[in-house]
Amino acid sequence: MKYRKKPVVVEAMQYTVESAESLNEWLKDYRVNYQPAVFGPVMGLIPTWEGIMEATPGDWIIRGIKGEFYACKPDIFDLTYEAIE
Repeated sequence: MKYRKKPVVVEAMQYTVESAESLNEWLKDYRVNYQPAVFGPVMGLIPTWEGIMEATPGDWIIRGIKGEFYACKPDIFDLTYEAIE
């Protein structure tokens, strides 16, 4: 069988050296098992329900439909999402 992904609107911000502070602010209240997400100039660490996820500059940080955050590589992001107004 084949399946089509349901259309979903998500919030996302691209992780860059310049956006690290904004990402930290955006995710400051997001914690899993009391671990906060932390973004620096070289790597970001996002606590997820499956463990700590590493993000590198260029990755997109996405807020999912259940309020969870995760990283997505730029090429996959470009193939999966399009900007809306």
